[in-house]
Amino acid sequence: MNRPLSDLHVAVLMGGISAERQVSLSSGEECAKALERQGARVSRIDAGRDLANVLSGLIKPDVALNCLHGAWGEDGCVQGVLETLRIPYTHSGVLASALAMDKDKSKAVLKAAGLKVPGGGLFDRRQVATRHVIDPPYVVKPNAEGSSVGVYLVREGANDFASEVAAPDWTYGEKVMVEPFIPGKELAVTVLGEAAGPRALTVTDITPVKGFYDYEAKYAKGGSIHVLPAVLPPHVFEAALRQAEQAHTAMGCRGVSRSDFRYDDVKDDLVLLEVNTQPGMTPTSLAPEQAAHVGMSYEDLVRWMVEDASCPR
Repeated sequence: MNRPLSDLHVAVLMGGISAERQVSLSSGEECAKALERQGARVSRIDAGRDLANVLSGLIKPDVALNCLHGAWGEDGCVQGVLETLRIPYTHSGVLASALAMDKDKSKAVLKAAGLKVPGGGLFDRRQVATRHVIDPPYVVKPNAEGSSVGVYLVREGANDFASEVAAPDWTYGEKVMVEPFIPGKELAVTVLGEAAGPRALTVTDITPVKGFYDYEAKYAKGGSIHVLPAVLPPHVFEAALRQAEQAHTAMGCRGVSRSDFRYDDVKDDLVLLEVNTQPGMTPTSLAPEQAAHVGMSYEDLVRWMVEDASCPR
């Protein structure tokens, strides 16, 4: 977009149908307000499966700011709808979005690119609920969800299993990802896919206030402590920046992405957990916090995302 925001009609897609609906509503509302402060005309759209009909009923927006998270909004589906309607949109395209949401396939791509990823693999959820499929400690997570939804930590010496994944109301697929737990620091790096190449902003060290870095620790006010820039050996800090940029490229991302790492400071071992193609934009989110650290206000970041929007042919 080469036009000022005051000339643009922006459809902010939020909410959606995934387990991350509430986070998306918060992200979308914050982004909508930031756009309105800069003079844009904003249509707030709670994006369900009727999105194509809803958008077709509007005066066609100039751009769609995708603030959806999880299934439907982050996995290539909404991206395909927007391309069909010929509406430029923010963040990654169909293929990169679908790939990043599939932890098993994305790990294969990242590993092929020379990046270190966790071991483990996919297992039937009922097996995982009744026995240790790998030696504890390990982490159990859905193969295609984000925001630590449905994530469980089975600790060393535990006699119980991740029984929750066999519950009748489990909706995250028959296969779950099981990975060895990596001790140490939880790190995150935001990347902007600029014309000159991807640019990593900084590294954040995340410490949950209580136990594991789960959904509540990510989004509840005061749920975690963010230290940025992270206090790390210089070679680790630099490696996290460069590997996040490399991952952004390997996955085919565009716009904003965020790479999540674990760093075992005893073994000096940096492991890339996953790439998120739709980082949160809530008041507690990492991407706007890192942008502010390098001199980009929340409004600057939202404007950058809108200006970066495109619609591949």
